[in-house]
Amino acid sequence: MSEFSELVVRYGARFGRLTRGARVVELDGPGGGLSDAVDRLGILPLAAGLMDGDHLSLEDAGAALSLERSGASVVLTVRWGEDSPALVEELTVEPGTPLSLPALPGTQDAVRFQPAPGAQISDLRSALHDPSQKLYITGSGVWTHGRIGTGEPLMAYIPPVNPADLGDASFCETYGVRAPYITGAMAGGIASADLVIAMGKAGLMGFFGAGGLSLPAIEAGVKAIKAAIPDKPAGFNLLHNPAEPMVEEATVDLYLANDCRIVSAAAYMTLTPALVRYRLTGIHRGSSGQIVCRNRVFAKVSRPEVAERFMRPAPESILTRLVERGQLSAEEAALAQYVPIAEDVTVEADSGGHTDRRPLVVLIPAMLRLRDRVLADTDYEGIQIRIGAAGGLGDPASIHAAFSMGASYVLTGSINQSCVEAGTSRLVREMISAAGIADVTTGPAPDMFELGAHVQVLSRGSLYAQRASRLFRIYKECDGIDAIPEVERSRLERTIFRRPLAEVWSDTADYWAQRDPRELEKAQRDPRHQMALTFRWYLGMTSRWARQGDESRKRDFQIWCGPSMGLFNDWIAGSHLEDLDARKAPDVADALLRGAAGLRRVILARTLLAGKVLLPPGLEDVRPTAG
Repeated sequence: MSEFSELVVRYGARFGRLTRGARVVELDGPGGGLSDAVDRLGILPLAAGLMDGDHLSLEDAGAALSLERSGASVVLTVRWGEDSPALVEELTVEPGTPLSLPALPGTQDAVRFQPAPGAQISDLRSALHDPSQKLYITGSGVWTHGRIGTGEPLMAYIPPVNPADLGDASFCETYGVRAPYITGAMAGGIASADLVIAMGKAGLMGFFGAGGLSLPAIEAGVKAIKAAIPDKPAGFNLLHNPAEPMVEEATVDLYLANDCRIVSAAAYMTLTPALVRYRLTGIHRGSSGQIVCRNRVFAKVSRPEVAERFMRPAPESILTRLVERGQLSAEEAALAQYVPIAEDVTVEADSGGHTDRRPLVVLIPAMLRLRDRVLADTDYEGIQIRIGAAGGLGDPASIHAAFSMGASYVLTGSINQSCVEAGTSRLVREMISAAGIADVTTGPAPDMFELGAHVQVLSRGSLYAQRASRLFRIYKECDGIDAIPEVERSRLERTIFRRPLAEVWSDTADYWAQRDPRELEKAQRDPRHQMALTFRWYLGMTSRWARQGDESRKRDFQIWCGPSMGLFNDWIAGSHLEDLDARKAPDVADALLRGAAGLRRVILARTLLAGKVLLPPGLEDVRPTAG
């Protein structure tokens, strides 16, 4: 709220706090002028500027006042000095409007500022990029501190910007984190337990990449995270796989048994009984009658029709089935109408892995309007739905843009794959650190091969997309392995599989006999399904070879990657983050958030100084800084 920051300056307060609903904005001011400003300007301009329910407090040396508005009534509390009694007065004002600044008496409308000795700075660019520093800009220079009320006209005041205030304050409050920033659940354990633990210890939240892992591997990751950060928020991936619904059910069982309270629901086109069961298990009314939903779902979506399913209550048909199975009680099912499946909906734009490659600037406005329509016709009890942003986020400008468009939080993915905590090989980290924004493409997805779904992958240094596409073409054209022309089959065995297809099928059959015998039975009846499972052996191994860093299979590596990786590489060039061994996920998060906060100050400076001062070039180029 730029009006609030200017108000703190105009009233010469040392500190100001505005509470509006769930949002709390706190700002430091120049100090030393509150008593004089109240005498000159009065209280009514402050009171009239409050909206119903607002609480405003201003503090200075030897003076403090607060105003709380309810309807047309404003309760004013003033205290002059710590030992003096409080003066309480009730004022009546007209219906409130957003904060408006009172003009100074007479014809002089400009706030005056007297710089303190030694407070001038010469590098405006660096000063704006430091979000912790307050700045006073006059015709004679830029200053860090001084006194309000005398001196030359103050053209602009640039307040500090806390990165925690970039998104929705309720996000940080709900999850107990210090900033609205998440590391996403890159599957196959790439978003490792170590990464989630590092984020948790830094006061941030990460999601464990459980997708594609065996149940024992998921359980090991869960237990490691729980042991290392038992009192910190941590999320876990719940990846929808229509080919293996029992895996999803077993994963939900594991999460419920291990008290995992936050999941990221990814690759869903519709809701499943397993997901609904996770969300609603344990739902009840608290002692004061409020709905308590123990388990929280982050939905990762890129289509409005899918997003709406998550924003609305669970379908009655699924609830009935779960009650009949004894997986939900009748009481739990009855309370389902009062909560959405997901209170946090992450809009996934042009991301690595599964993606619809839709632009974020299209998705966020559409999802915000959809959210507002859903909330207008649902009966949720005190629940708001937050919209987060993911995909294409790789520098402060993209992070700031997401927040400016209304995102409550941001989620990064591809860029975390290059961090030391990522569950992948050094070779992969080196490959993606050389990527540009155009060094990505799409190829068939291993988990949804038969459906023709694609994943976005790194193209620089890998032939995965071309080779996987070739396998999909053969799958569409041939009725089974035996129907593949001999020349084509020989080429596949020599260049892609590097072994006879009969041997590959033998290993594949052994795998499915253990994992899900029904798949093996189907393959024995359907030669085409047998071919699909054989081809999926290669598709699945490509990501494993990448994580293991198998140099002999480098050209086959399936490395999930979006264009944000190239953006990130361009941004960090020449900085401390360019060193792979020094690139830690919490440091990346802090550098991005700090840069986005600096950009907010740059934009405020441009707005306030438009037509007054010629600003230096390059202000938008916020470079990574440590600390």
